[in-house]
Amino acid sequence: MRSNTIDALTAFTWERQPTAARLVAQLLEKFVAANPSIALLEERLRHETGNRLEDWIDSFVVPANWFGSLRERLAETGFADSGENIWTHNEGIFPVVKLTDGEMANLLVKVESVDDFAAHYPVPKGNPLGEPGSAYRTLEVAQVNDTSLIVAERHGWRDFNLTTESQEDIATAREHLATFCERVRDFADAEAGYAYTRALIETAVADLGANRACDLFFAAEREYWQSRNHAARVQYERQQKLGMGWANHDHHTYRSSRACFHHLVEMLERLGFHCRERFYAGVEAGWGAQVLEQPGAGIVVFADVDMSAEEVAGDFAHLGLAPRAELGTVGLWCQLHGEAFLSAGMHHLECQFDFDRARKQLAEVGVESMAPFTDFPHLRQAFTTGERWQVNPARIDAALAAGQITENDAKQFRSEGAIGSHLEILERNDGYKGFNQTGVSDIIARTDPRKW
Repeated sequence: MRSNTIDALTAFTWERQPTAARLVAQLLEKFVAANPSIALLEERLRHETGNRLEDWIDSFVVPANWFGSLRERLAETGFADSGENIWTHNEGIFPVVKLTDGEMANLLVKVESVDDFAAHYPVPKGNPLGEPGSAYRTLEVAQVNDTSLIVAERHGWRDFNLTTESQEDIATAREHLATFCERVRDFADAEAGYAYTRALIETAVADLGANRACDLFFAAEREYWQSRNHAARVQYERQQKLGMGWANHDHHTYRSSRACFHHLVEMLERLGFHCRERFYAGVEAGWGAQVLEQPGAGIVVFADVDMSAEEVAGDFAHLGLAPRAELGTVGLWCQLHGEAFLSAGMHHLECQFDFDRARKQLAEVGVESMAPFTDFPHLRQAFTTGERWQVNPARIDAALAAGQITENDAKQFRSEGAIGSHLEILERNDGYKGFNQTGVSDIIARTDPRKW
């Protein structure tokens, strides 16, 4: 059992990638030095939103000889040619590098909407390429010294060619987005809620493909989460003043009851996710997590659930977990607020920032953050102070009747509510792709509803 557990927990072992990070930094420095518009965007992101430009880079599209023997340097630092001179790094979080035979060097910066960027960012700009509402659009912002700043809007599309979607295709995507945004979330029976949502997802995937459907689904998820979290609305407004949206998202976090966890994983796999690493925080913490990734849509999910040491070595993501009377931090959150996939919405969205600057700037506008739960050179993480939600009295009564909370807990939840959601502030360095298992355990313990 111990051997199986270790194998399961170490199936994905992410390491820092400092040489690749240095190469990416050098490429960006060359763009910043050559193009004043890129330098201006970098400065505005830093001072107005607490962001780093490096976290918003979609791709470098550059001549093969633009930076010395770039092809060789890419290979030496862990990048691999995935075809058509498009270089990617599978062991770290880095932009794509596309090598060309031309003379123009393009920096593509990711945004949620090129139209929003055009409306908010006051620099000369032309007309976007790509049909409105399509899966890939670009907008050239400034061309200087054989370099160009381009903002790129992607919706489940990883290619550099524009899509061939018809107006009917675009209208269908718009309809599915509306359906996801307006879906019923509050069900007396969570099984019924999952069945209802499964049908929506199946139809969207059949009509649009998994990548496009996944992108639309998570746009709706972020909107719902944001509607329930003040810190999210404040930071979104700050980023939207530059027209950037939430394109700096790192991962989306769901909390699930044990009974529904396999349903959550099933929904995500229908959207094109695959299971990545798993976590177990130890007997004293009593929780585990499954990380899932959808590379075509660029979405990562962290899915939390109460579990035991014996269960983490098995295929808990697919075989399911039996309900149990005792609730841990995650289970109690779901008992009080509902399933994150349904009525509660995501527990948090984690985005990439300049860690110290973002926390300081948010504090200046009244959004405080908790003590960091990870503070390594390569990974820094902290929650904003939790958003307190009112709790349905029927949920409190049910937990009390089952012996899952005390009378004092019930009194507190009735009068004060319970912590519901957060924005998470994250900074990654050296392309580090993983998470801090000890730190995650600490923050889950510190956000137990019974301690607030």
